[in-house]
Amino acid sequence: MNARAPFPAGGRDWDDLLVDMRARKADDIDWRNGRTPLYVFHNDSETYEIGRKAYFEFFSENALGRKRAFHSIQSMEREVLDYGLSLFSAPDGGEGVFTSGGSESILVAMKTARDAWRAARPGRGPGSAMNIVMPVTAHPAFDKASDLLGYEIRRTEVRPDGRADAEAMRPLIDENTIAIIGSAPCFPYGVVDPIDQLSDLAEATGAWLHVDACVGGWMAPFFTMNGRQTPHFDFRFPGVRSISADLHKFGFCPKPASTVFFRDAADMERAAFVADAWPSGRFETSTLVGTRPGGAVAAAWAVLNHLGTTGYRDAARRLAEMVDLYVADLEALGFRMIARPDLSIIAFTSQSEDMFAVAKELGTHGWLVGQTRRPPGIHAMMSLFHAPAREAFIADLAVSLERVRGGGAKGRATDVVY
Repeated sequence: MNARAPFPAGGRDWDDLLVDMRARKADDIDWRNGRTPLYVFHNDSETYEIGRKAYFEFFSENALGRKRAFHSIQSMEREVLDYGLSLFSAPDGGEGVFTSGGSESILVAMKTARDAWRAARPGRGPGSAMNIVMPVTAHPAFDKASDLLGYEIRRTEVRPDGRADAEAMRPLIDENTIAIIGSAPCFPYGVVDPIDQLSDLAEATGAWLHVDACVGGWMAPFFTMNGRQTPHFDFRFPGVRSISADLHKFGFCPKPASTVFFRDAADMERAAFVADAWPSGRFETSTLVGTRPGGAVAAAWAVLNHLGTTGYRDAARRLAEMVDLYVADLEALGFRMIARPDLSIIAFTSQSEDMFAVAKELGTHGWLVGQTRRPPGIHAMMSLFHAPAREAFIADLAVSLERVRGGGAKGRATDVVY
């Protein structure tokens, strides 16, 4: 049992604290040089600095008080949501919520879908059987929402190309289905589900279709603008009722920042939590959390205005070029892509080598290695700091591959974690 740290006596100055904090970082992964395949996202140093400065300009403001105290935060949040509604082809009357991350955005969307389902079925309140239908590639945040909201999850396998299979989902939908799920892209394989087919399925069955675009939402439209063949996923499809999309991934905004959008403002009204039984008056939020950092809103607004369409198209171009180079290098080593990447998630495997062992050996070279269990593979959600790291990564991967072929490292499926 570890000894409990005593409460500090106080009195340490900044220089002393900084030395201590930097010493603690000694064993952190070297994310600045592209050694991690997730957690941190980067466009360029100028965008990073603008986001950081904007965040600290509103360091103390609380977005919970945006309507009564911090009107600057309210105005910036409003504009960020408007940008997203336009980007995702929302009709007039669409609305959105600024949240802390993808898990919260998904939870808000599922809570809203549940309440819409209840509203259409008088008497089906707490305790009623409910389910969602989704491919196995959908994010575990839907499982987390299941724990909180009490619905069953019905999973389907995906097509050979890694995408959701709408026809496999159809027989699992019934009167208790509150939502069906598609991803843009899915995290494990990096491909966009066929949202056009899922939209048709949603309209035919009356199910709520949620598109989880947390990874790619704020970037995919710019791939399309550049002429890159990237599947559409947004409100242009009439069956789509809600979309989650993270600003702090490929929007390149400081954490915590995400968004969830609804086709109809009436749907978004169901996202609200309202309490009015205590002495202090009406309390209402459209998010799971109450207090939210005003700095995250200000930083998102600043980054979106700094980059604009021109900047995001440039980032999309550089991301696409980088991904193509990685794919070519990996295939030259004999690896096979699990699915052809639609954006900047790559996942690759081998028909002859122990991929768990390759991943374990690669980790000895200082890389944090992402993996898939089905099929055994290596996975990376790449940002632009992975471009200068490509040659080193491929070289270390080649060495790792040769060692495994020589009977070196061994790996296990149980080693795979997010």
